Amino acid sequence: MTAIKESSTIQENKQAAFKECPVTYVMERIGGYWKPIILFHLLAGSKRYGELKKSIPTITEKMLIQHLKQLEADGIIIRESKPVVPPHVTYRLSETGMGLRPVMYAMSKWAVEDSEANGMPIYRSLGEFPTEETFAEM
Repeated sequence: MTAIKESSTIQENKQAAFKECPVTYVMERIGGYWKPIILFHLLAGSKRYGELKKSIPTITEKMLIQHLKQLEADGIIIRESKPVVPPHVTYRLSETGMGLRPVMYAMSKWAVEDSEANGMPIYRSLGEFPTEETFAEM
């Protein structure tokens, strides 16, 4: 991989946007295609790797592992490993990750409403996804 020049204008602009724009900050932390989907599935509680893989069947193992490591390094999820054979590893939202619950709920609610308004309703049953009342109790 090529090293990034410190004097690169693009990198300077990106760092300036990261420091000044809250949306850029959020996208840097949880942006991309897979991270929000992983977080959405962890909202229901801790899950093992296999459960996450099963709930997101279109993600490759490489991408799931890579994004789980990034989310853990950013302090958004917590990886818990028990020293047993076979290994028992679970992932759950950290306190920082729990702060994303209202954001993820709002995104999901908007998606359902917008898809219905456009005549293309998406999967309506959100399973164990929390309701607005759940957030009021937190």
